[in-house]
Amino acid sequence: MKKYLLSFIFIFSLVPAFARHITGGEVIYDYLGPGAAPNTKRYKITLRLFRDNLTVNGALMPPAVRLGIFAGSTQFGPFHDIDLISNTPVGVISSPSCLSNTPFFDYSMGLYSLEIDLPNNPGGYIITYQTCCRVQDIDNVGNFNGELVGAAYTGSIPGTNSLTPGFIDNSARFQTGISIICNQNRFILDFSATDPDGDELQYSFGNAYDGGSIINAGLNNNPASPPYGSIPYVVPYSGFSPLGSSATLNSSTGIISGIAPPSGKYVVCVIVKSFKNGQIVATHRKDFIVTVAPCDFASSELNPVYTQCDVLDGFNVTFQNLNNSVLNLTFDWDFGDPGSGALNTSTDEIPTHTYSAAGDFILTLIVNRNTPCADTATAIVRVYPGFFPELAPVPSQCKNTPIQFNDLTTTIYGTVNSWRWDFGDPLTNADTSTIANPVYSYSAAGTYLVELIVGTTKGCQAALSRMVTITDKPNLIITNDTLICTIDTLQLRSNFTTGTIRWRPNYMISDTTSFNPNVSPDVTTTYTATYSDNFGCSVTKSVKVSVVNEVTLLAANDTTICRTDSARLRLNTDALYFAWTPANLILDPTVRNPIVFPTAAVTDFNVRASISNKCFKDETIRVTTVPYPVPMITGDAQVCFGKNAQLNATGGSIYLWSPPTFLNSTTIPNPIAIAPIRTATYTVSVRDTLGCPKAVSKDFTVNVIRIVADAGPSDTSVVLDQPLQLNATGSTNYQWIPPTYLNNPNIASPISNPRNNITYTVIVSNDIGCTARDTINVKVFFLPPDIYVPSAFTPGGDGLNELFRPIALGIRSLESFSVYNRWGQMVYTTSRIGDGWNGKFKGVPQESATYVWQANATDFKGRKIFRKGSVILIR
Repeated sequence: MKKYLLSFIFIFSLVPAFARHITGGEVIYDYLGPGAAPNTKRYKITLRLFRDNLTVNGALMPPAVRLGIFAGSTQFGPFHDIDLISNTPVGVISSPSCLSNTPFFDYSMGLYSLEIDLPNNPGGYIITYQTCCRVQDIDNVGNFNGELVGAAYTGSIPGTNSLTPGFIDNSARFQTGISIICNQNRFILDFSATDPDGDELQYSFGNAYDGGSIINAGLNNNPASPPYGSIPYVVPYSGFSPLGSSATLNSSTGIISGIAPPSGKYVVCVIVKSFKNGQIVATHRKDFIVTVAPCDFASSELNPVYTQCDVLDGFNVTFQNLNNSVLNLTFDWDFGDPGSGALNTSTDEIPTHTYSAAGDFILTLIVNRNTPCADTATAIVRVYPGFFPELAPVPSQCKNTPIQFNDLTTTIYGTVNSWRWDFGDPLTNADTSTIANPVYSYSAAGTYLVELIVGTTKGCQAALSRMVTITDKPNLIITNDTLICTIDTLQLRSNFTTGTIRWRPNYMISDTTSFNPNVSPDVTTTYTATYSDNFGCSVTKSVKVSVVNEVTLLAANDTTICRTDSARLRLNTDALYFAWTPANLILDPTVRNPIVFPTAAVTDFNVRASISNKCFKDETIRVTTVPYPVPMITGDAQVCFGKNAQLNATGGSIYLWSPPTFLNSTTIPNPIAIAPIRTATYTVSVRDTLGCPKAVSKDFTVNVIRIVADAGPSDTSVVLDQPLQLNATGSTNYQWIPPTYLNNPNIASPISNPRNNITYTVIVSNDIGCTARDTINVKVFFLPPDIYVPSAFTPGGDGLNELFRPIALGIRSLESFSVYNRWGQMVYTTSRIGDGWNGKFKGVPQESATYVWQANATDFKGRKIFRKGSVILIR
């Protein structure tokens, strides 16, 4: 059992390596003559497989393959296992000259051949080879379910439905050479084919097939029946644009050219159709993974024709080499314009030439002249400034009516001689014209984009476009519903001047066939207009003319506002027109409800509301303005911590304070901030009862002053006759109690010469009466100034005797205090009085032992002191 398991693991481990090697394939058939049985033909079927020998993890060319033959989706006969009969190199047939970073290619082609008799049938046969996996890292193909994408290579033998009786067919076959393609450069890729029968060939891109359900490349894989699915292309690539939008296929020659995509690998599938006597008889395909290399080359490339017709640019034309390789070192331009004299040539990389006259010229560019990498290109330059393309406006019109389109293009040189109209009608393919001024009818309402490409005998060309709106009926616009007085006459208006119009009823109307009649009804009347254009397209619309005896006008009440504010005046009226005064205080004096900006204490705004010049009424609205309240705040801008602050506001009748923090009230003019603990800014909102409905706010900040007294360290020591400098902080005023031994008890830093132990208290205050106090205990030693050092310490973490430090009595400065272990290594040093050793060296607790110390210091009289000794570290 173990032996079989090991064999299975070994075979399975070979699958990925065996799969990732095939880069393309093609199935070819050749007619050999009648078959051995009646109504059969004998064919030689050849599978070409292409291998990139530089593929990473790739296996050798398969020693054998399995082919399937299908009539439609039905398998014909058994599967056929075919041995490899040859494996030959594939050479480079196309390469730019003077390459930099020249790529190395190593491809081979394996051939597998089968002869077989096939019965005649209407639909013909499909021969298929399938494999699981293409090479890795293909740039225009995505992973399929996380696996490498497979491949199906097929050939199609035509049946009796495609072949005229008595005709035989041999498949076309693609050339097999490799072309070198450099990334982002122009290229030519030969995908041409030959046909042994001399059939006419037509080329197109197509989707490459995937491998279906095949999961490895072993011989035991049975190819599936058609149809076959496409490999998953990734945007912006597709089967019909496998090398990007800048690469195209010539349908007559099979040559792919254009600008190459970035470096990488790309699956390209080309389909070639064979025609006999104009009838398609067979379809053949080749699928190949093309390599785009990171190479570069020098060349001269121009557009075939440059046409300058723009009157703004005049006779100026700018040129540039279409190949932007860094290997293009020099540029020699000849503009073909001898009339320009010495200016006819240039060595600029991007020159602009001013042609001496209108005409056709031959442009020449030589790159890298007189070098092995020189290259020459020519182009035709047509210079005919004075081309004015223009498309006449197209009015909106009804469907199914003829619309006249007019080209208004003019030119100074030559004549306008070509027109290609596209009327943008998706309902038909017959929506084009090639005459100057065509007529076209749309069958459905909608908006259409009309495009015109217009050209001249001198090669000038322009693309024009215009939107055309087609309606179900004419776009008749008449007067909106309106109002008149019984004494008025009103002119009804329409937007047309051609066609016919009829108004109904024939009541108090000047002319029922006029486009703009006058009416003077004495009762409310609805007039209906029926319009018909010259093509019989018609529409009906109505206007209601309401009639009143007089203007109805009711003004809003007089109002009061805050001075400098605006107000909106309102009317309840059926009037149509309004004239307000004084106009200089009104945003728009012609609207029903205007916005006004009065500044005086009292302003009367007058309005004339009218339906016509004869029918109107007048009204007045009075606006009174009241000044805003003027709030003022006084109070305690500074207060000691723990004390109350008084606030006082004036200027109004109603008060509201915020925030409410610490305040005893928020609605009185004079609240108290009860013992605020921090500085706070209070805002009071003040209103009055004079008529201004708005409040005015003002801020006031109460600064809380908190003094913290500091008399220095809580305890200190001196020796007898040693002066002690006291240092207090906290504010501006200081008082030391008791004043004993002090040179000045009313300053921050007095000097004491204590004779006995004493406790000093400092009282600190500021100018507004805030106070604080602190104490310092002074111990007086009746010893000479010296460094006193303990003989042992116990750094055990219990908080007792944790540090080994000197006691500096009468010492002004400590130059050094150092501790050494038994080997003379310094484990601690300091120059700060009060610091000590914690028994660690570089963070590591030291062992219990005897350590040596030494100290250097200066006493308060300037005498140098040196001491040394030993200490026991106890754990």
